[in-house]
Amino acid sequence: MTPEFILKKHFGYDGFRPVQKEVIDKILDKNDALVVMPTGGGKSIIYQLPALMFPGITVVVSPLIALMKDQVGALKANGIPAEFINSSLSDPEKREVFSRIRNNHLKLIYVSPERLVLDSFISFLKQLEISLFAIDEAHCISVWGHDFRPEYSQLSLLKENFPDTPIVALTATADKITQSDICKQIGIDESNKFIASFDRPNLSLNVLPAKKRYEFIRDHIKASRNNSGIIYCLSRKSTESIARKLQADGINADFYHAGLNAGQRNKVQDDFINDNTLVICATIAFGMGIDKSNVRWVFHYNLPKNIESYYQEIGRAGRDGLPSETFLFYNFGDLIMLRKFAEDSGQPEIQLAKLERIQQYAEATTCRRKILLSYFNEHLDESCGNCDVCENPPQTFDGTIIAQKALSAIIRLNEKVSSGILIDILRGSKRHEIISNGYHQIKTFGAGREISNFEWQRYLLQILHHGLIEIAYDDYNNLKITELGKKVLFENKKVEFVKYISAEKFKAKKEELLKEKQLPENELFEILRALRKQTANKNKVPAYVVFHDKTLRDMVSLLPQSHEAMLGVSGITEHKFNKFGKPFLKKIIEYCEG
Repeated sequence: MTPEFILKKHFGYDGFRPVQKEVIDKILDKNDALVVMPTGGGKSIIYQLPALMFPGITVVVSPLIALMKDQVGALKANGIPAEFINSSLSDPEKREVFSRIRNNHLKLIYVSPERLVLDSFISFLKQLEISLFAIDEAHCISVWGHDFRPEYSQLSLLKENFPDTPIVALTATADKITQSDICKQIGIDESNKFIASFDRPNLSLNVLPAKKRYEFIRDHIKASRNNSGIIYCLSRKSTESIARKLQADGINADFYHAGLNAGQRNKVQDDFINDNTLVICATIAFGMGIDKSNVRWVFHYNLPKNIESYYQEIGRAGRDGLPSETFLFYNFGDLIMLRKFAEDSGQPEIQLAKLERIQQYAEATTCRRKILLSYFNEHLDESCGNCDVCENPPQTFDGTIIAQKALSAIIRLNEKVSSGILIDILRGSKRHEIISNGYHQIKTFGAGREISNFEWQRYLLQILHHGLIEIAYDDYNNLKITELGKKVLFENKKVEFVKYISAEKFKAKKEELLKEKQLPENELFEILRALRKQTANKNKVPAYVVFHDKTLRDMVSLLPQSHEAMLGVSGITEHKFNKFGKPFLKKIIEYCEG
């Protein structure tokens, strides 16, 4: 009963991923651990496998009902006795689960932090043999984390009440200060901290200007061969409007946000998990802990608030390790709005610093993956070759005159102008507000009329990024010139700009590159995918609980012709073969026989 034997028998894998075995050995020796591992990196096996080797029960703290259902469903599909206790169960169902716990018929039980901290539940647990506590989404513990939840902060009581029971805390995104705070809050020695590589090389990273973003998204979805994807938006209104536009364009889409009631949210989420809905337009409230392995793309319609949430959200693509794409749209308006949110938050300095880091990522002219990983204190020696900057290195030009035109107009308006008005002045707009304020009389009125409104927005972002101007958020978002900006304006200091690439040109280049990377079309894969959908519907489980896309790809590659050969396919256990695998083997044999 070695860890390797359990891994193969119950999960169908031949070997551990980096860090997994090291942490599992630590836990089996009854040590605590903090594990920081990216979404899709295999965090759940780190506590699920020891749970099968320990004599008692493992209690998993999980923040969402959907997350619990997802994890428990996957465990049951692998023949592992697990249940959850939450408000979705009726009273008789809860009594049945408690009875199974008392009789030692379960290996894992999933509960919310709110339930765990109840005195009555702690008293109940003290009557049992608890082998391990696992705290999922552990960044919620820390006030420094990007998704702090007050109920998580009470989990220090685990050490107080169960001092000899090991605790493993797991999260996909936590910077150094958050990691230290998690350890402090729940009493984990920092020497027991395990940080896996954050690199997800199967994810293509792309940042695009926001012009015609809807059209780009629509065309990408139509070309993506019925693959699942998520579109993240800043506002509830945007999720609804984009979903309705997609529906009108014949795309199977829906929306999800915190304004929907619980029943509506659960239905939308279940439809997505079960492949009944292919596209979800959502706020950041969507997706935490969902183990849907076949999400092939993620769009960010707006700039995210910080790198942690951005990385967690793009991590919902390609959890099976197959090639997947991520796109982020970026514009000046989003930046101003998010700066305002950060200024008004309870932690303005922290939130502004985090916003500046995602801004630097969006404006990068070097490998994006290097910038992303450096945030988590990880460094790539070589450029990744799988981001838009690596694939299509930006070209630069002398932007001094363009910058001087903008800076001159700001000076002539006594630094009392916002970006929108400034662009109108530079383009020579004769709308009422410009004329009535006499802005048409300044020397630089119309000095940049040959540059489109959208291009001016891009150039202003670069002027801001170069540190030539600042936005005075406490003075109606007016633009102020910095000392460096004055050197450009008055001392002719040179400024280099990156050439603007239209979405159309980007799309043409991307399509060319995608042909080289794209997963091959395969008749057998589509046959097996259809069979998986039928099997999932019959068993009332998500398709990826039956088999991941990677498992289907392995079947297509290996063409197993026997029971034994099927057990050599990644992700297929004896239990899974007996439960789901025989019809798949039959289809493969029929296909091979022609």
